[in-house]
Amino acid sequence: MAAYAALLSLKYIIQQIQLHPCPPISFDQNQVDSLTDNLNFLQDFLEGYSYGCSSISREAVDVLESRIKNAALAAEDLIETRVVDQIHGGSTAHHGKKISSSDFHQDLEMVIQDMGFIKKDVMEIKENHIGIEDHLLRKSSTLGGAGASSSPSTRQNAMVGFDDLLIEVMDKLTERQSNLRIIPIVGMGGIGKTTLARNVYAKPLIMHHFDIRAWVTVSQNYNVQDILIEILLCISKDESLESLSAKSEGELGERIHKTLWGRRYLIVLDDIWSAQAWDKVNLFFPENGQRSRIMITTRLSDVALIGSHGIVMDFLNEEKSWDLLCRYVFEEEDDCPPELEEIGKKIAKNCEGLPLSIVVIGGHLAKSKRTRKHWEYISENTNTIVNLEDNKRCLKVLQLSYNHLQVHLKPCFLYMGFFPEDNKIRVSCLVKLWVSEGFVKPINGKSLEVVSGEYLQELCDRNLIFVHKRGSYGNIKFCSIHDLLRDLCLREAEREKFFYVTRLHEPTIPQGINTQRRIGIHQSMLEKDYHPDPVLHTLQYVPLVRSLICNFEEGLPLLDFRLLRVLKVDDKKSYIDNNRQYEYSVEVVFRLVNLRFIAIQSDGPKSSGFPSSVNLFWNLQTLVVNGTWDVVAPCEIWNMTQLKHVHFDRLELPDPPTGGKDDKFVLENLQTLTSIRNFKCGEELVKRIPNINKLQIFYFEEPQGFFSYCLDNLGHLHKLESLRFSLYPINKPSLNDLVQNLILPNSLKKLTLEGTYLKWEDMNTKIGLLPNLQVLKLKVNSFVGTKWETVEGQFCNLRYLLINMCSDLEWWTTDSSHFPRLEHLVLQQLDKLNEIPSGIGEIPTLQSIGLNLCHDDAVISAKRIFDEQEDLGLRVRVVARDSHFESLAGPNFQVETW
Repeated sequence: MAAYAALLSLKYIIQQIQLHPCPPISFDQNQVDSLTDNLNFLQDFLEGYSYGCSSISREAVDVLESRIKNAALAAEDLIETRVVDQIHGGSTAHHGKKISSSDFHQDLEMVIQDMGFIKKDVMEIKENHIGIEDHLLRKSSTLGGAGASSSPSTRQNAMVGFDDLLIEVMDKLTERQSNLRIIPIVGMGGIGKTTLARNVYAKPLIMHHFDIRAWVTVSQNYNVQDILIEILLCISKDESLESLSAKSEGELGERIHKTLWGRRYLIVLDDIWSAQAWDKVNLFFPENGQRSRIMITTRLSDVALIGSHGIVMDFLNEEKSWDLLCRYVFEEEDDCPPELEEIGKKIAKNCEGLPLSIVVIGGHLAKSKRTRKHWEYISENTNTIVNLEDNKRCLKVLQLSYNHLQVHLKPCFLYMGFFPEDNKIRVSCLVKLWVSEGFVKPINGKSLEVVSGEYLQELCDRNLIFVHKRGSYGNIKFCSIHDLLRDLCLREAEREKFFYVTRLHEPTIPQGINTQRRIGIHQSMLEKDYHPDPVLHTLQYVPLVRSLICNFEEGLPLLDFRLLRVLKVDDKKSYIDNNRQYEYSVEVVFRLVNLRFIAIQSDGPKSSGFPSSVNLFWNLQTLVVNGTWDVVAPCEIWNMTQLKHVHFDRLELPDPPTGGKDDKFVLENLQTLTSIRNFKCGEELVKRIPNINKLQIFYFEEPQGFFSYCLDNLGHLHKLESLRFSLYPINKPSLNDLVQNLILPNSLKKLTLEGTYLKWEDMNTKIGLLPNLQVLKLKVNSFVGTKWETVEGQFCNLRYLLINMCSDLEWWTTDSSHFPRLEHLVLQQLDKLNEIPSGIGEIPTLQSIGLNLCHDDAVISAKRIFDEQEDLGLRVRVVARDSHFESLAGPNFQVETW
């Protein structure tokens, strides 16, 4: 995996240099062609092996991967050192040796030759099939392996916490629908899918309901013939393994079809990993109108699409986790001893709702001393014990999911371990990091950020990454990873030297730290005696480091990190601490010219400036600086053609230069500009940012007013999908000219307005006709007037509508056809709004209504709509100023008092 990531990263560097309008170095074209040819060949080889298409032994591949990784990293070091030297005017390299142009080409030629030798070895291995077949691939596809688990144990595994799901599955199996139905059970490895299926399978009601039952475990590396044989052995007592083994797949399938025809059957396909496996056997299951059912268990959401109305298994809550732990620890006792209950609940909580983890730790506790001291030790080391206990059972279950990943997803998954434990990771940041790390394989017609988002969705579909929070139009906003999966990431990363994350109280500098490319430093806020000095001292020994992700309370010394590409530092304090020797500022960071990704907190509310040397960043893509206000960017920013994402707390952009050599640059890669102050939106500026996708702009009153601003030019930003437009004027009348000139592009999908003081009638001309608008957020004083009357033919794609503190609004007249696709309505602090129009409740797509501190009559109208639409799944959440609405509360009508 690390070899594949290194190949992708090297290809990305070469591509960025070749496509750069002012490349920092030049290549010999013959060398580039040879290097690229070798990289493509080795990448194809690793991708082919990843999918299990190779007969090469795992041991041989490990050796090859190590050689490939080392060669790719050597080339990367050579090229990036040369780039930094050239930008800094030929300063010495990190080895203290000056690299001349001829030395660079000679050294690069040696790396190319080394890769050529590796390529030759791979070709020889592929041609001669050197190496034993991977026994891991064969072991799980043999009949003996499948047969061992094909008949589910009738022993009732503890099904604590999933009683409702058990009933739901049984209802689906026994309902009166006559046609064949496929019922998927989907969830993370260890969540209890097989246990749930086994408990259902062994229930007397199910045993009597079906004429024939069969259970077969499919697994990752399945064999169709073995699956069919196992089914026949379950459904036909007259068959023998010996006789069936001599038959072809077609003969076995025909026998199954004849045996099942005319009978009510239940087939369980446990642990299925691909839709292809289903495609190869499903034609043998007859649709006979007998209320037959097929139940599948899978970790993969796309496989679950085989069926309909599936069961999605989620983590247990703390109460159910404790109940399950007690079931395993105190099997023959009524209750937990009082002195162990508090620490026992902490242990259960540490398992984060994963049943397999709870079962494994419960088995350990059942066999060990029942003393508070021992249980406190367990609570402090829960994950370590879970991973080692029961012959590493839990770790092996989770490892299967990682092994099954396609190779292009593995670096992105392992990267999740780079973040602190229990971290809620902002997805917009994560996908940018994956791109900056060079993990994302280019796809024609798609930006790397879009491809990166698709990688994230794939990992979510495989239940390896979990959605923590979604945005207003369904996008994943925050994600997380289970602690045990993070432990898996850390183990694999350590094995492959992919990244290093500091451990608390680590007594010595770990061996090999000087070769680490990625380092994470995270202080646990619970560790009061944690001192970062040894960790910071460690950073002196990592001259090749490319990525630093830090989260602790001390200043970070930026030593000789001249090759650094990613810097993400979320310090809790300012970067200048008078009590420490470390000083950290924007100016210091801006000397690290190889950076692609910067996310820092600056050294004060007013920065000493935005250095004009910013254009020395030859490949800077993401620039995020928080904590600095009213910074004016230098004109050199218009030369930074690689920039994709820019955010300051308040940044003012200068007008682009006209005339001269700097006039030619267009920031075609720029996608995001946020918190831009007094954005003039001139014609020349708009031409320089043709592909801007997300824009957040706000305006403060200036002495000369807004006369020089040209907001009608916003309509020329044809790629703009998300716009936040905020006004903070001293005098409302000065707004008229500015707001009336506002023209919005048809490409908009999300629009947030604040302080614009538009009239509700303006909605019909400026916003309602936007054909792609999905999210509309009307914040404080964005619209004024007592009445909003909508018309048909507008808001044709709007999914989410928020109205906040438009305090004049009393009457809202609308019809269901005016918001034909609305899913979520949120109303906040509308003190005068008399009611929610009844037509809103008739919108067939409506899923939720939220009211926060609104007029009582609006709450009553929401209750009326809810009563009429409850059967359609409508949810309502009310936050009221007093408790008199609490009597209205119910399962889907939530009431909170503010």
